[in-house]
Amino acid sequence: MNSKASQDKPWGGRFSEPTDRFVEAFTASVDFDRRLYRHDIEGSMAHARMLAHVGVLTDAECRQILEGLEAVRAEIESGDFEWSVSLEDVHMNVEARLTQRIGDVGKKLHTGRSRNDQVATDIRLYLREAIDGLMAELRRLQRGLLDLAEREAATVMPGFTHLQTAQPVTFGHHMMAWFEMLERDHTRLGDCRRRVNVLPLGAAALAGTPYPLDRHYTAELLGFEAVSDNSLDAVSDRDFAIEFCAAGALIMTHLSRWSEELVLWASAQFGFVDLPDRFCTGSSIMPQKKNPDVPELVRGKTGRVNGNLIALLTLMKAQPLAYNKDNQEDKEPLFDTVDTLAGSLRAFADMVPHIQVRAAAMEEATRKGFATATDLADYLVRKGMAFRDAHEVVGRAVRHGLESGRDLGEMELEELRRFSTTIEADVFEVLTLQGSLAARNVHGGTAPEQVRARIREARARIATD
Repeated sequence: MNSKASQDKPWGGRFSEPTDRFVEAFTASVDFDRRLYRHDIEGSMAHARMLAHVGVLTDAECRQILEGLEAVRAEIESGDFEWSVSLEDVHMNVEARLTQRIGDVGKKLHTGRSRNDQVATDIRLYLREAIDGLMAELRRLQRGLLDLAEREAATVMPGFTHLQTAQPVTFGHHMMAWFEMLERDHTRLGDCRRRVNVLPLGAAALAGTPYPLDRHYTAELLGFEAVSDNSLDAVSDRDFAIEFCAAGALIMTHLSRWSEELVLWASAQFGFVDLPDRFCTGSSIMPQKKNPDVPELVRGKTGRVNGNLIALLTLMKAQPLAYNKDNQEDKEPLFDTVDTLAGSLRAFADMVPHIQVRAAAMEEATRKGFATATDLADYLVRKGMAFRDAHEVVGRAVRHGLESGRDLGEMELEELRRFSTTIEADVFEVLTLQGSLAARNVHGGTAPEQVRARIREARARIATD
């Protein structure tokens, strides 16, 4: 009885007793790796074509396998496929159903490969597709940012350091900072994709195979740019998945920072922006509330993506070569990172173009906190004063402003000259908000015309994709 039960497994010939029922469920991955079915079937079809190409399969056998795999895919997509935990994973479920449909010819499909190189191929196919989708969504968000930045290129707002008023900037300039973060994120995903796009199939379990496989032919069929050079490395490392999760963690960290700003700006205390109602929720007890749930939730989801990166790093840190069962644990953190990124980027790409800016509130806030103090110091330097002396002069003027309740631009000329006779009537050219922006136009990029120029450059940059 035990011997017969062991034969129910594709690897059961060596075993004399069946797998413990709990262990069978504990070690199975089909509940989560079934999402790889399209990529598994795509890889299997390319493998079958390659086996026929090198003469391991006949053309008739290849056609049977291809037609059978198409039928299995149709079953899965129609919801008629019965997944079996006893078959452990997506690979054995697909192969077993193929053999049921076309007979013993289906058993020939696994010639020259192992589940080790098969799953590595599936994950790379899946992740390559996911990266393409995420890069497209990043571009959609960037285009929305450019639209918002252009619309508000001249809207003055306070720039902050330490969350304290620092210098005047424009809202458009601030949005372009977000754009540049996303541009680096897009570049990182593109770099990662190149390392993902390497074919491991043909490495078999760990040491290759005696069959005359044409790996470059398989790579061409599947759109891989290269084949792996070392069979041990091909089946056992997951650094490409770790790299993706690291890029994902950076994307989410950027989104989290933006979320924090949006939460602050949408509050009554700031009142800088109004988020669309459809991206917010209310309170079950306080009728006045409009809660910025989307940015808050994205900020919260950043923790899980960062955790997924740590999980994968920890998973790999002590594994000897080559493949180990530990690697089954790579998929759930990877899948979760893909899903969380896709949802967060979609939410932001949908929301950002519809943010309403409260320009008057921003300008009023910019007039508080002595935002033009540095401009006054730079003015004195241009008049010949050493910067440290200018810093001291302006510091005393600010203290006077704090005591009198007035900003620097609200003081009279003679009042300012009490702190330095170098100050002349032209000082008010830099103590206005627009004057402050214009004075830093060359190097800061904050003046509206320079913001618009950079938006045009950015549009041209991403239009080439």
